Amino acid sequence: MKEFTYLTPATVEEAVSLYGQHSETAKYMAGGTDVIVKLKDGWMEPDYLISLKKIEELSELRKNEATGDLTIGATVTHAVLEKSIMIQKEYPIIYDAVSNIGSLQVRNVGTIGGNLINAVPSADGAIPMIALDGVALIQGPSGERSVAVKDLFIEPYKTVLKPGEILKKITIPAQAPRTGSAYIKFGRRAAMELPLIGIGVLLSLKEDLQTCAKARIVLGVAGPTPMRAYEAEKLLAGQRITEDILRQAGETAADESKVRDSVRGSAWHRKEMIRVQVRRMGLKCMDIIKNNR
Repeated sequence: MKEFTYLTPATVEEAVSLYGQHSETAKYMAGGTDVIVKLKDGWMEPDYLISLKKIEELSELRKNEATGDLTIGATVTHAVLEKSIMIQKEYPIIYDAVSNIGSLQVRNVGTIGGNLINAVPSADGAIPMIALDGVALIQGPSGERSVAVKDLFIEPYKTVLKPGEILKKITIPAQAPRTGSAYIKFGRRAAMELPLIGIGVLLSLKEDLQTCAKARIVLGVAGPTPMRAYEAEKLLAGQRITEDILRQAGETAADESKVRDSVRGSAWHRKEMIRVQVRRMGLKCMDIIKNNR
């Protein structure tokens, strides 16, 4: 592993300034679960490693009780989200996703920001942030800008972030009343591994507790980037939610997906899992809504 200088800025502004001083010879690091592997394997050889762990504002996890918005700082770890009672009760789709990331040791160190910025198609953390209409706040040499999390990804391992930019936080807007959400990571075995497919569903119901006011269906490992199944969402909007229409939504989502054959699984199997699990996660959302009345 190539030797490097380890820098620990105390603010985002200082981190961006340090990157500017060292330009292409510098890399940012949050939890380091991916960066350290790349350093050891020689895939990354920076002269300067800029750690974001001592920047306090990046570790904020807070719900604004006045607006209902949820703020998740980029260096909040998966374990912090997993253990949060507020997340478990109010944002079950986040809990479902982060509690299935890696091992306990990885979740204790790995961060939600790093999971997003690494931009792998199998990133569990991206699915709930898209389903919940999350917005990423980015800061760099030119100042701050906001990007919807669904628009953050360009291709595997590549996001819209420009050189020197840092993901600061994700803001989740207030959820509508009568909302349920769920995520499932489907793999070949009940052990630590990347998902064959990841499926997140969010449903908001009208006051009759039957009619769909909003639907989000988000797929991971179904294309080069995490994707929303827009046609399947449209199928549900304004309709009475039944097992049959959820089954139809699963069929539509499977057709929308861009799954492919790989050494880990076949395309037809992934499509079948989408068909089945969209329905199951939809039914789970309905149960959550009715149990929280």
